[in-house]
Amino acid sequence: MTSAVVVGGGPNGLAAAALLAKAGLQVTLLEAADEIGGGTRSHEAILPGLLHDHCSAVHPMAVTSPALRALDLERHGLRWRLADVDCVHPLDDGTAGVLLRSVEETADGLRRDGRPYRALLAPSVRHWDALAPDVMGPLLRIPVHPLRLARFGLPTALPATVLARLFRTPEARALWAGVAAHAFRPLTHPFSSAIGLGLLTAGHAAGWAVAEGGSQAISRAMAEVLRLHGGRIHTGVRVTDRAQIPPADVTLLDLDPAQVAALYGDRLPPHVRAAYRRFRRGPGAYKLDLAVEGGVPWTNEQARRAGTVHVGGPLAEVAQAERDVTAGRMPERPFVLVGQQYLADPARSVGDVHPVWAYAHVPHGYDGDATEAILRQIERFAPGVRERVVGQRVTRPADFAAANANFTGGDILTGARTIPQLLLGARPALDPYSTGVPGVFLCSAATPPGPGAHGMCGAGAAASALRRLGVPPA
Repeated sequence: MTSAVVVGGGPNGLAAAALLAKAGLQVTLLEAADEIGGGTRSHEAILPGLLHDHCSAVHPMAVTSPALRALDLERHGLRWRLADVDCVHPLDDGTAGVLLRSVEETADGLRRDGRPYRALLAPSVRHWDALAPDVMGPLLRIPVHPLRLARFGLPTALPATVLARLFRTPEARALWAGVAAHAFRPLTHPFSSAIGLGLLTAGHAAGWAVAEGGSQAISRAMAEVLRLHGGRIHTGVRVTDRAQIPPADVTLLDLDPAQVAALYGDRLPPHVRAAYRRFRRGPGAYKLDLAVEGGVPWTNEQARRAGTVHVGGPLAEVAQAERDVTAGRMPERPFVLVGQQYLADPARSVGDVHPVWAYAHVPHGYDGDATEAILRQIERFAPGVRERVVGQRVTRPADFAAANANFTGGDILTGARTIPQLLLGARPALDPYSTGVPGVFLCSAATPPGPGAHGMCGAGAAASALRRLGVPPA
């Protein structure tokens, strides 16, 4: 039987392994940690029964992911859940930019900015199911829907601050800034609109969903598909030498490019080895899990119903914070993402104590204490929240890296979203998943389309491996 080994059990490694197993390969997956999932894990971080997501938490790109749909994860226990409000970006005067599932309802709430918002997003949202495979695949290929892709793609080339000029109200501009800031890069740079537009379009198509029972449910469902088709998973296996990788017809690596360069060294073609060693890392994340009695008392009522709250103030302030962290400076007022997943999935709470998930963008490798800065930012828009906090847990950049070698310096995106890396991944190539070593493929978030729980990097690498073997996909 044709065999495959997958090194790394994050969402991309799991997706690749499950898709290869479905295609009839004998698959073995090796994971360094004691549990699978990588960024898609959950834990009772503070109190028994109080469930926090370790890293990825809200999944607008995953719900409609062609890779996850191909695995039919709902048949294996995955359930998506939605809060009443997808995302809110509060401002100091109590107003807020409010993102709802419907483009029309969101546009109506943005008042005089509703018309440009609708014009920007409605066409792509309408055709997202057809568009998603093109948007979430490698750039250097012939798209299935070139005109629709061009309509979606042209605005993504703009700096987010330039695209913000479509809007006149502080609420709309702030809402856009917060979504665009998910890219962890200066909002004044070209293509800093790309990730924000992808999140908004996919989110309007399917909602900013969470997985019932925590993000770990995504990993568990993929593992169940893999095992159903005869695949094996070995945890606690940290691969530091390629001699540890069992012989196989194809090998897929859910690793960052530096690890691949260290493992394969001179076996890599010189230009590939050089590209992997040059691969740039991005800013870090500093995470604060909170146990909050009665929930966060946001001044803005809509924020109390939102699965995600972006805490960063107006557009100019968010832009300055992102500029600072990219330059290696810790901002006094960092951009903070707050997750209230329990609003969609109440079983994560314990009585009236709720899990609140928050992280700030910080410089790469930041070794200071950002806890107070995060709490100040939340308190700014939710006075009195400190009195409700009954427990907390900090995850510093070094802690992210210790738990997952792909997250060097706290870079949870596995690479800076510079223009070349955003568009092409770890290196420019017609097949961005090929390492140049026959039968060896890169399948981590360093490849297109980049980070998230969507599994599309793994799916792309699995498709490349199957083409090399001459095996049709399942």
